[in-house]
Amino acid sequence: MSVVLVLGGTSEARALAAALVERGVPVVSSLAGRVANPKLPVGDVRIGGFGGPEGLAAWLTENQVSAVVDATHPFAKFIGNSAVTGAKLAGVPMLRLQRPGWQPGPEDDWHWVDSLDQAAEILPSLGERVFLTSGRQGLSAFAPLDDLWFLIRCVDPPAPPLPAKFEVLLDRGPYLLDAETALMRTHRVEVLVTKDSGGTMTSAKLGAARALGLPVVVVRRPTRPESPTVDTVEAAAAWVFAQ
Repeated sequence: MSVVLVLGGTSEARALAAALVERGVPVVSSLAGRVANPKLPVGDVRIGGFGGPEGLAAWLTENQVSAVVDATHPFAKFIGNSAVTGAKLAGVPMLRLQRPGWQPGPEDDWHWVDSLDQAAEILPSLGERVFLTSGRQGLSAFAPLDDLWFLIRCVDPPAPPLPAKFEVLLDRGPYLLDAETALMRTHRVEVLVTKDSGGTMTSAKLGAARALGLPVVVVRRPTRPESPTVDTVEAAAAWVFAQ
């Protein structure tokens, strides 16, 4: 089999690359380069964009790629759109590997919104001390909220504009329930903000919020173009071998 391109720096992308390389399939994993020290998958790795759908199509053709698996983060909308269009232009089959989203339980107090701007709008009605775990991009939406205090957790240092009152916690998952609960208690958190990333790497914060009776603001995933989609690494690997 010729080269398979795996898009994304997610845990699913790394697991898929490992499964394919183990079976002798040549893999190139493409990372966006937005994290300073990303966890690297096995196999070949390229970092940076392709220059839009046309650039991706040209790269696929030049490198004789036989299949593309888009295993990017659920909120990586731009590369997701480019992947569908670029693969179609190059005539290369493409699959979307996307982990299932989170679902609230009967004891959860979740407030769904469509954007970080909407999250910022409803926060003042939910609490004054916010645990903000939406990543370092888009934090400017919360900058005008001068009356609230934020514990901002992200992998790399965030850039301004930021809220007037905040503390930054640089950390990378996976996280454990007891530690998340203790963290929220220590900082007297009153409301949690998260994106619907799905998976288990960062889901402990949801259990901690449930245990503490805290409201959670959850940003819905952006819509993606229609494409064949699976939700497990095993199903994605089987699809690759069937090409």
